[in-house]
Amino acid sequence: MTATIHRLDAHPQPSLDPMIALVAGDMNLVNAVILDRMQSQIPLIPELAGHLIAGGGKRMRPMLTLAGAALLGYTGNRHHRLAAAVEFIHTATLLHDDVVDGSDLRRGKRTANIIWGNPASVLVGDFLFSKSFELMVEDGSLKALKILSNASAVIAEGEVNQLTATRRINLGEERYLDIIGAKTAALFAAACRIAAVVAEREEAAETALDAYGRNLGIAFQLVDDAIDYVSDADTMGKDAGDDFREGKVTLPVILAYARGDEAERTFWKDAIEGRRTSDDDLAHAIRLIRDSRAVDDTLARARHYGQRAIDALGMFASGRAKDAMVEAVEFAIARAY
Repeated sequence: MTATIHRLDAHPQPSLDPMIALVAGDMNLVNAVILDRMQSQIPLIPELAGHLIAGGGKRMRPMLTLAGAALLGYTGNRHHRLAAAVEFIHTATLLHDDVVDGSDLRRGKRTANIIWGNPASVLVGDFLFSKSFELMVEDGSLKALKILSNASAVIAEGEVNQLTATRRINLGEERYLDIIGAKTAALFAAACRIAAVVAEREEAAETALDAYGRNLGIAFQLVDDAIDYVSDADTMGKDAGDDFREGKVTLPVILAYARGDEAERTFWKDAIEGRRTSDDDLAHAIRLIRDSRAVDDTLARARHYGQRAIDALGMFASGRAKDAMVEAVEFAIARAY
């Protein structure tokens, strides 16, 4: 039998719809777990958590757990609680991120820290982290607990690494990739890997799903960082130029800075260090990034990691689940176009 070769340009208008349809029944059960476990006798907790959890996110990370289980033919129900744990970890990190970044918008809505304040956002984030660990322990698998708890620690390390790198124009591409590999890709990888754990599949399946999720996560973040310089608030669900004003050195900036002349490098240094943050400065930054083809090359790297994610699925049988997971990668890349 000839293996099916998947390439990133297979679908002219890729969508998450095949994955959403694939996991719809399971996702309803995951959502029931989420709604049940975010309840508390303290009314502020479900109110604040519900603001973000119901805020229009695609729930891509828990969907990946469910899709991975479908890919492996798993028919039990352990993956429902673990997928809910994945979503709680993600939501907790978003609550904390918005406090650290001082963000005003998340998915086009006011952030929880703007509505309820920073202390409440941090503490409810802590509550959701705790609930995620409850769900992991209830599953009873030390292996799943190790994978998800390690991912939680790596995410926190990545966020601290990013914090210490803020406003440092000489960040470099290697450290940038370390940061996004930790703060974004680690949870994608863990969400996928635990599907092989609950399905009790061999180590090779775990490794392949981990590679799929990790490379997808890196591609996803590269696209996000490119979008910050080519899109608007309605498209992004956050304020345009947030990364620029917060002094975050992302790959488009790293490339534009490396390719700039002395005057352009001086501008980037002043901008990232917080001395050039006006709308005119943002417009100038966007021009420099466009003229240096920094976004084009960032997206080329995203396509490279996306193809690596697709290639990681090569060991699995063709079918509806595999097709949906391939198209999810294509969708992640296509968001920039």
